Amino acid sequence: MSQDGVSQFQEVILQELELSVKKELEKILTTATSHEYEHTKKDLDGFRKLYHRFLQEKGPSVDWGKIQRPPEDSIQPYEKIKARGLPDNIASVLNRLVVVKLNGGLGTSMGCKGPKSLIGVRNENTFLDLTVQQIEHLNKTYNTDVPLVLMNSFNTDEDTKKILQKYSHCRVKIYTFNQSRYPRINKESLLPVAKDVSSSGESTEAWYPPGHGDIYASFYNSGLLDTFLEEGKEYIFVSNIDNLGATVDLYILNHLMNPPNGKRCEFVMEVTNKTRADVKGGTLTQYEGKLRLVEIAQVPKAHVDEFKSVSKFKIFNTNNLWISLAAVKRLQEQNAIDMEIIVNPKTLDGGLNVIQLETAVGAAIKSFENSLGINVPRSRFLPVKTTSDLLLVMSNLYSLNAGSLTMSEKREFPTVPLVKLGSSFTKVQDYLRRFESIPDMLELDHLTVSGDVTFGKNVSLKGTVIIIANHGDRIDIPPGAVLENKIVSGNLRILDH
Repeated sequence: MSQDGVSQFQEVILQELELSVKKELEKILTTATSHEYEHTKKDLDGFRKLYHRFLQEKGPSVDWGKIQRPPEDSIQPYEKIKARGLPDNIASVLNRLVVVKLNGGLGTSMGCKGPKSLIGVRNENTFLDLTVQQIEHLNKTYNTDVPLVLMNSFNTDEDTKKILQKYSHCRVKIYTFNQSRYPRINKESLLPVAKDVSSSGESTEAWYPPGHGDIYASFYNSGLLDTFLEEGKEYIFVSNIDNLGATVDLYILNHLMNPPNGKRCEFVMEVTNKTRADVKGGTLTQYEGKLRLVEIAQVPKAHVDEFKSVSKFKIFNTNNLWISLAAVKRLQEQNAIDMEIIVNPKTLDGGLNVIQLETAVGAAIKSFENSLGINVPRSRFLPVKTTSDLLLVMSNLYSLNAGSLTMSEKREFPTVPLVKLGSSFTKVQDYLRRFESIPDMLELDHLTVSGDVTFGKNVSLKGTVIIIANHGDRIDIPPGAVLENKIVSGNLRILDH
């Protein structure tokens, strides 16, 4: 068969596949109640567009040869932004801001049921508590009206809304909207796994939230975008709710509202310097004359090591983003927001292999005019993804003030220790059971713990500490112990007399 013949044949197969998917989606839609119909139709239409693009696109989405380092002035150092100072009337810039937190994730990777944002991270405060405290502090300090918007997923919406009642007396208006709900696709047949609109019972695993790139369409469809524009709001500050460093920065906000060259940025991405721990993070590059976010999944296999190198790509995306509301509205109405598709393979509980099509919010940077990267201090990137991260933020390395965590002044050096807790600590409840109190970590550089280990009260860890209990052994670190540059292994039991 000639090359033309092959591509024609493939084209016919793709068309037939798209037709089959269309029929399947129509079947699903017929199972929706009148109450569900409208938003289900919007979801399935969005899915069809994404699926169509998925079938058309082949191979890695970037041509490695075209990737260049961004020009000097396209990534500004934070110090330069801060040096401009603040305007006399901070309230007037704050009143044009909306804070959006990405709240679609569950706490499953940390062994918790329900939304991740409801896990306690510091003095009984959850991620959500800290967020509300931060914004309330801003509103009280400057007498402003900065609202908080939560982008929930169908996994987190119900539980989050129940909790929101406790903030009714806080000085923060809280809004929510839901990201889309798309059907997972069978990896073999490429047809949707879902048979009806239900996402409970047997159908629990048939649906998924399609990544945070979905924010543009969902925010627009929710009607909130227009509401905020009518209220005179101009920018959203978007970040992950589990990044405790993502607080409202007045210097960046001032730079957006009062740009030095008079030309406003439509999109600002906060980036920070890579360390060895961040080699997989997406990086900002120059591509075909525009700033472009390149994620590891888009890199051709032959260039992955080059992508991970700290010397060529020195920065990565923190996912703290400042975006113009008017620009989102314009691009959404022109259908001009272009984000690469991330194909995420999963195996369901029954063993079925599926794929889910996702997009990332930062990937849209290339669709906006006059985009900018700001290289911010590492302190603005403090994500809590594991109990190892949780140990750091619960410890005396940080102090808590009005919902914001800051590195303790008693810490001699600005870097955070490297902490690796083994699998016995993965779940939050196991982790909490193993620490009678959180150790003093002010002088710690590196902690590795593996196996069945517990910590008594008032333990102090300094320098490099490695504690390894081999299979069948148990190590109880006694109360008041000071471990400085120590390796502890073997068996150490402390029993009540």
